[in-house]
Amino acid sequence: MRLLIVGSLDGHIAAAGKIALSRGAKVAHVNDVDQAMNALRNGQGAELIMFDVSLDITQMIDSLKRERISIPVVACGIGTSAEIAVRAIKAGAKEYIPLPPDAELIAAVLAAVTEESSAFIFNDPIMKSTLKLADQVAPSDASILVTGESGTGKEVMARYIHAHSKRATKSFVSVNCAAIPENLLESELFGHEKGAFTGAIARRIGKFEEATGGTLLLDEISEMHPRLQAKLLRAVQERVIDRVGGSQPVKVDIRLIATSNRDMQEEVRKGTFREDLYFRLNVMSLELPPLRERPGDIALLAEHFIHKYAAANGVHIDSIDPDVMDMLRAHEWRGNVRELENTMHRAVLLAQGPIIQKDAILLTGGRGLPTVGAGMIAASSPTDSAVAKAAAVAAAGTTALVGRTVAAVERDLIIDTLSHCLGNRTHAANILGISIRTLRNKLKQYNEEGFAVPAAHGESEAASA
Repeated sequence: MRLLIVGSLDGHIAAAGKIALSRGAKVAHVNDVDQAMNALRNGQGAELIMFDVSLDITQMIDSLKRERISIPVVACGIGTSAEIAVRAIKAGAKEYIPLPPDAELIAAVLAAVTEESSAFIFNDPIMKSTLKLADQVAPSDASILVTGESGTGKEVMARYIHAHSKRATKSFVSVNCAAIPENLLESELFGHEKGAFTGAIARRIGKFEEATGGTLLLDEISEMHPRLQAKLLRAVQERVIDRVGGSQPVKVDIRLIATSNRDMQEEVRKGTFREDLYFRLNVMSLELPPLRERPGDIALLAEHFIHKYAAANGVHIDSIDPDVMDMLRAHEWRGNVRELENTMHRAVLLAQGPIIQKDAILLTGGRGLPTVGAGMIAASSPTDSAVAKAAAVAAAGTTALVGRTVAAVERDLIIDTLSHCLGNRTHAANILGISIRTLRNKLKQYNEEGFAVPAAHGESEAASA
């Protein structure tokens, strides 16, 4: 993870930087907003900004928005003034960290904001063979296409390949092709010159140049518009790009990894994805199996997630009841590992003791409706009552839907799924099986109609509705 620290922090900058370095971050430091923006424009990328609140954090946030640079900002300041923290959050900061820095707090914020991981948790033989193949191809510079259903861990695989490549010490740069509007994606990938279009107030280095020497991940590449695919083909073939508004080609040195949750050969047959680009990207293909085909990993992953979220929420959880584990193994897991993670996160929040019981499990049924353990029906707390209501709806099956319009059912399903994903648009879209663009359009419509839409959490502005 690349961290950019902005400001002096009254001498605490060195301590904060050392803590971040010890947690695996690559740290850079600048003194003010202007220096920070110059660094970001010129290709010194960052996945997180730690910002001294003695500077103008509103200027920082507004500058990022104006130049369409989507990087989360964490505010830092001396002491624990509630007024300063609230002001920073209102300005657009994701979190506030009081100083002097606490090592565990900084580590938790880094993990929560970036969620970066290149480690696979697995035990099933099918995943062992997949990882063995990844280990074989990682040291090369060959382009790799990683496919699989939503939630199987395609980005984690891309980071794993980078971490085991000869470029591991260089940058790993990720672009979500589905989360960035088409008219901005070209500039995001290739950069632009000053004055190339309205709002281009300075030259900006794109992700291809930012990733030079390292690895570039084009996430959900099948969502890219065919017009832009033609420009991407030249960059892939010749390792040369043209900045928007530029007159001189720019050479780049990257290892390219692309991911998709679609059948790419079918996309080629339909004409929505260029065949020549497909073959350029598909030098090597890795298909991640769905969770239902790797049952040996379910218990291991479930245990990992409950300990992760128990620690994050300050809850003491020892284990999972064997009957619950049987439920998890029998479930279909259409959302794969991501759905399992969300399920165990909810279980930690709903658990009544140190062992996860059936009454803490809220699964997604075959039609996308929630199903729960029988113990929830008799719950008396406000949280349990809400879950009991969900259980009653599930038990009623489609009968509960009679008399409602399809649009209303769809709206409730989308909003409920988004709530279960804690506002994460990308996760919700993957579970629902729709593109992030479609989800954004639906949420915009619901907002305009006056319905409450969960706020975006842990995502860049570009990915939010």
